[in-house]
Amino acid sequence: MIAEEKERNTLRSLMMTPATTMDVLIGKSSLVFVMSAVVLAISTLLFGYEPANIWAFVAVIILSIILYTAAGTICGLFSKTLLEASLSILPVAFIFMGAPWGEVLAKDYPVFKVLDYMPSSQLVHLLGLGNTGYTTGDLLKPLLITLAWTVALTVVSVILYQRRLKDE
Repeated sequence: MIAEEKERNTLRSLMMTPATTMDVLIGKSSLVFVMSAVVLAISTLLFGYEPANIWAFVAVIILSIILYTAAGTICGLFSKTLLEASLSILPVAFIFMGAPWGEVLAKDYPVFKVLDYMPSSQLVHLLGLGNTGYTTGDLLKPLLITLAWTVALTVVSVILYQRRLKDE
């Protein structure tokens, strides 16, 4: 949505309104958040997935939606057109969402073990917990790593948005 604003030359006027940075970013992200939450809820029900801990599941899903929205915002701020934004998100999506596949390569190439700290890998760890036999640490580690990624990318997106306000 940010890239579309830039393409239509309305981002600058949007930035000059009395709305704060957070108002604009939350307003732009709210539709994406609601749509993602509804699709994930329906998918969870259709597939009959029952998480080990419903609250940890909900928390990591909310954090993941915010995280990927922030990543999309960052890509949109660097793009000049909607097409460019669509293409710039591909490497980000490949790295962030394809990280669990790095576990296959980590056996032969230890450098790929770093992919285990990506948010999608943490989501896979959390979703893989059984209904019995897990510890609080098994729940907290994925949540804290995902929280750290979410905070970092959200801060970066806010900083880039504010810098864009001063640059134009």
